[in-house]
Amino acid sequence: ETKCSAFLCREKPDANQPVIFNPDFFVERLKHEHPQTFLDLVLSNITRLIDLPGEEFAQLTGESEPKVPSSSGFLRSFNFRKRKEKGLIFGAPLTEEGIAQIYQLIEYLSKNLHVEGLFRVPGHSLRQAALREMLNTAAEIDLETGDFHPNDAATLLKVYLGELPEPLLTHRHYHAHLKIGELTHFDEKGNKTNVPDKERQIEAFQLLFMLLPPTNRSLLKLLLDLLYHTARSQHMNKMSAINLATMFAPHIIWPKNVTASDLQGNIEKLNNGVAFLIRHSQKLFKAPVYIKEYARLFYTGSKTLQSNDDLTLSSGSKTGSIAAIIAPSPSPSMRSIAGETSSTGTIKPSENQSYTESCLRELYMQVNSMPESAKKKKLIRQFEKQPDPTFSAETRTPFIKRHWRSRSAGGVIKRKALGGQISAAKENGTLQSLPPCS
Repeated sequence: ETKCSAFLCREKPDANQPVIFNPDFFVERLKHEHPQTFLDLVLSNITRLIDLPGEEFAQLTGESEPKVPSSSGFLRSFNFRKRKEKGLIFGAPLTEEGIAQIYQLIEYLSKNLHVEGLFRVPGHSLRQAALREMLNTAAEIDLETGDFHPNDAATLLKVYLGELPEPLLTHRHYHAHLKIGELTHFDEKGNKTNVPDKERQIEAFQLLFMLLPPTNRSLLKLLLDLLYHTARSQHMNKMSAINLATMFAPHIIWPKNVTASDLQGNIEKLNNGVAFLIRHSQKLFKAPVYIKEYARLFYTGSKTLQSNDDLTLSSGSKTGSIAAIIAPSPSPSMRSIAGETSSTGTIKPSENQSYTESCLRELYMQVNSMPESAKKKKLIRQFEKQPDPTFSAETRTPFIKRHWRSRSAGGVIKRKALGGQISAAKENGTLQSLPPCS
């Protein structure tokens, strides 16, 4: 029953109990030891989910300055003067020390979720000023003495977030948040509907949050966890997820120095987006399964999985088992495809061709046995485009045409990462092998 925060349990090993591992350990290791591989992996999967034109993609990666709505020169100069009066915590860039101070407010508020109108009803200005000064000077604070009201702490938390030099969710991610909010289901004909695709949105946010700076990610997790439990107590505090999102969206996602009119109709999208983050906060800070598997096998094995689509296609159904794919690659999009190798380490062309055709036929049969859905119909249409006339519609070798994202640069990342490996494989005269079809 021991709970461990480390990737290994520190207690004396017991032969009857398994060692406990943190499932994200290899993800964090990959992120710190191979940052470019990690970045390519995450970005290629983000662009698989949302379409980011060249400029927006460059902003996400930091290759160009974020271009977000801006306001009048007067408002900018006013906010600049206000930031000049910053202290050690308020108005200063986000740091671990600042998070430690603000966590006192979060912890206090988590014990007072019953207060009606929490985060909506403002606190007392004099008490807030005193509490702000204590936080700014790192003085010892005991919020349990009754000197301060929960509304004082709630208001001050919003003030702190609003005075950060950059929104907690960052300017670079602004356009990505808008695009994730537009992810919806498709009907049987493959047309877009108005029904939000929650699973895809959760997956996209998981990937996007993995790109946040560590301090932003830490504070965001603490904040969303607080707001999640606040919304769960709405029968007492009258604060639903959308009410809380309306209170916090201007402080954590709106570009700095803007007014409501500057956002030109995006306010509802931003509010709904923050409400979604609150409702699903308990899932958003976990790496997607395929990212965990890729990272684990990058260090421990020779198998690679790429995305949720790969898992579905490999298994033949959403609930099927995951098919193994040989040879980990630094590229986020690489699948090793080959046949048996001869004693000299080279592929036997005839055997490889026959083996590949057999596997592709079996893959086609697996897709054909999937439940009726828009995805299945799309895959079948792609198979039917195969120009080879030697096979019938039921037995022909399927051909999957890769989707080209014209300006998202997802393909550029994949080709860049693949280029070096393919060249090296040609020089060595070796390629990888396919696993058994089953």
